[in-house]
Amino acid sequence: MKPTTASKFKTVIDKNTFYFFNPNFEEKYEGYLNSLKEALLFVKNEIETKGLKKEIFDNLLSERENGLRALLALTGFSNEYLKRLTTIIRVVNDPELSKLVIKEKWIKDPDTNNIKEWSDSQISKLIKENEYFRKGIVNIFFEGSTIPFLTKTIPLFELKKLSISKLKFELAEMIDTLIRYKEKGSYSGMRENNPERLIEGMLDSLGISFEKGDLGELIDNAPDNKRTMDFIIPNKSSPLIIAESSFLVTTSSGQGDKSKTEISIDSLIKSHYPNAKFIGFVDGIGWYVRKGDLKRMVVAYEDVFTFHKEELKRFEELLIETFLAKE
Repeated sequence: MKPTTASKFKTVIDKNTFYFFNPNFEEKYEGYLNSLKEALLFVKNEIETKGLKKEIFDNLLSERENGLRALLALTGFSNEYLKRLTTIIRVVNDPELSKLVIKEKWIKDPDTNNIKEWSDSQISKLIKENEYFRKGIVNIFFEGSTIPFLTKTIPLFELKKLSISKLKFELAEMIDTLIRYKEKGSYSGMRENNPERLIEGMLDSLGISFEKGDLGELIDNAPDNKRTMDFIIPNKSSPLIIAESSFLVTTSSGQGDKSKTEISIDSLIKSHYPNAKFIGFVDGIGWYVRKGDLKRMVVAYEDVFTFHKEELKRFEELLIETFLAKE
């Protein structure tokens, strides 16, 4: 007999396991967590005995299999954020930062036009094999918060994790790390922390209206290909500027699909809204290191802006020219 809806529903309710876990995996992962704890307890003892020295953390990274993970756990600096920061160090040419990380001793791909983000295994291997890269990583955690380029580039929420006090195992800093771990998701999801707020603020300050959502002509004529628009200026009925925002700090295979989607949207807008300019805000390290996808992405837009202050000024000038110059 074919199960009924009621019987299927009852199966899920009556036989629900609530939380799945694999005992073998749990035991193995507990071993990994314990190795991190033991590594940090050893480091803490070394610091109490010998004082805070870079050599202690250099040894942690070179001698312990999970040394980098232990250092990240101590400071609350995520593995993904370290990967982004490593990429930034490779592509920028800031003398003070380069000196801090001893860049000339480990960089092998000075051609920033073709740079690709390193994997976890590449970073781990380089830490073990190149003492200068390893020392550079340690230097970041000791002195990174004093480098002007990093203070201007890294959000304060993350910059605070590069603190000598954390490396000393100071109680207040351990509490700070716990709080930042707990609040990371909330922090990332805060609307005020969205770069699109800069666009909204600019439009509000100029007294220019805007809407978000679907365009009527696309709903009627291309319902399967339409997409929700980030900024329709000044309104959906008579748009003059249609702006999309894509700020990425991570990379993904979906970036290629996104660029294809934007190209198709551009074609629809040209067909149904010939008087509107379709522009894009495309920014972030995620696009910087996926230049193939980036090249396809920018093709879709009549013009492209970033959230750099000079680019925001240029966008403001476009708004004034379009909406206010003739008043």
